[in-house]
Amino acid sequence: MTGSDAQSDSNCDSSSDSGQDFVRDIISGDLRDGRVASVVTRFPPEPNGYLHIGHAKSICLNFGVAAEFGGRCHLRFDDTNPAREDQEYIDSIQRDVRWLGFDWGDHLHYASDYFQQLYDWAEHLIQAGKAYVDDLSVEDMRAYRGTVTEAGRDSPFRGRSVDENLDLFRRMRDGEFPDGACVLRAKIDMASGNMNLRDPVLYRILRATHPRTGDDWRIYPNYDFAHGQSDAIEGITHSLCTLEFADHRPLYDWLLENLPTPSTPRQYEFARLNLAYTVLSKRRLMQLVDDGHVTGWDDPRMPSLAGLRRRGVPPEAIREFVARIGVARADSIIEMAQLENCIRENLNKAAQRRMAVLNPLKIVIENYPEGETEILSAVNNPEDETAGTRDIIFSREIFIEHEDFMEDPPRKFFRMTPGREVRLRYAYFITCTEIIKNDAGEVVELRCTYDPATRGGNAPDGRKVKATLHWASAAASVKTEIRVYDHLFAKPDPGAGGGDFVDDLNPASLTVLTGCMAEPAVRDAEPGIPIQFERQGYFCADPDSTPDHPVFNRTVGLRDAWARVQTQDQKKGGGQQKQKEKKQRNGADGGT
Repeated sequence: MTGSDAQSDSNCDSSSDSGQDFVRDIISGDLRDGRVASVVTRFPPEPNGYLHIGHAKSICLNFGVAAEFGGRCHLRFDDTNPAREDQEYIDSIQRDVRWLGFDWGDHLHYASDYFQQLYDWAEHLIQAGKAYVDDLSVEDMRAYRGTVTEAGRDSPFRGRSVDENLDLFRRMRDGEFPDGACVLRAKIDMASGNMNLRDPVLYRILRATHPRTGDDWRIYPNYDFAHGQSDAIEGITHSLCTLEFADHRPLYDWLLENLPTPSTPRQYEFARLNLAYTVLSKRRLMQLVDDGHVTGWDDPRMPSLAGLRRRGVPPEAIREFVARIGVARADSIIEMAQLENCIRENLNKAAQRRMAVLNPLKIVIENYPEGETEILSAVNNPEDETAGTRDIIFSREIFIEHEDFMEDPPRKFFRMTPGREVRLRYAYFITCTEIIKNDAGEVVELRCTYDPATRGGNAPDGRKVKATLHWASAAASVKTEIRVYDHLFAKPDPGAGGGDFVDDLNPASLTVLTGCMAEPAVRDAEPGIPIQFERQGYFCADPDSTPDHPVFNRTVGLRDAWARVQTQDQKKGGGQQKQKEKKQRNGADGGT
């Protein structure tokens, strides 16, 4: 976990004596005691941006508990601010919820469906003397509101008569006043210790074309006024919100108590998802998109569900991640490694294996016949016997990773060095006999010999080698572009301490590798279908990919055994330099 006050991974306060989280305990009790006949929840996004992984927690909770208790979950767009909303976001939200594996059936709703009813209820409050039209400017209203230590003051317009307020409110509706000229406020308590009860704004004038209602309305309800009443109209029994809405619950309840709503839902708050090395504020994510720090909402570095999907993260892994972190009452920061572990576990079972060399070093096998190739058999997925095998082509000239060769290696480096025998995955044992360098002294080619008796990667005499290397045939491989992603931010808590969060962006969050060599089968890879490039990590084809120019995104890497060895050696030797995080890479059979 990150931070001194972060909760443990187990979220110790997320469970109760029953073994369930507190939300499920509340629902169980309500059903058992007859307070509700059936469970109705809702996921109520504002269509002013794309969903991110924080929303996934709410989606899984709301749809999950409804399914578990035999109820239903609504998808409702709280579309009360047309100045920031767009049909693009409405479409993307529906796509993302379905991608996560949930369906709302016939229960797709919009707060805009209830605009007339909400307006009528606003008039009801006015007629009851519990709402008034206020002409204070935004600045004056803020001054009159007071502070957390100082009570607010009544607006000079708070004493208007019911008839005057009704007249003014109807003229607001009819468009007689300019934007910002006046608002409708609830008349509650300007001395309340809860700032949300100091005569909150219910309606404001806003001339903006709404995605669904067009220009029918010139006034729009604020979120707090529309949200609870929409819940009541839809018969929501349990309104599950994140902790930042806890202070809004008294207003939620006050409005329900003072309006003739058809039902009385209850609001409950749970801890939002906070993930290290990223931001989960829609406003900040919008800034990253608008300012060009990322390529769009679906940039694979983004924590948006669209970005995670493009990166190759399976929805099953996100659901498992949400299940593991649980539902707690206290905020915590979750390590990115916990999400990555869920992704690896899922992809290890699902991903077919292929071989790709990201930083090619040419090898010529001098005792292999020139001009000849042969077909070898390779396992598609050792975790799934039904996945079968595939054919791969072997030839005299191949490529291995530059990092898999050292001319003068340190101890515990078991990969290729002069005179050492290593295994080529699915192929043969080979031995380096000669190093060819360029004028700058850089290794550009290796000459090797192979043992024909070791076809398939096993020696008939039982001799062992300590490393198995992946490779690509020069005669039958595809030049591939690979995009390697790292954390979007260089710090686990971007913007902490009052700085600009943009200053903490990781300049190495994207590395584009061109000239990579991969098996020909990658030409047919479909976006979103996972592949494990052996010893490299998990990847998926990007939508930019074509058969002539395959492009792959790294979803998540594998653990790097050699990096661990180096780190251990540094610790033993008391090294002072900070060990840099290496590209994740792992030997197919544990060899480094």
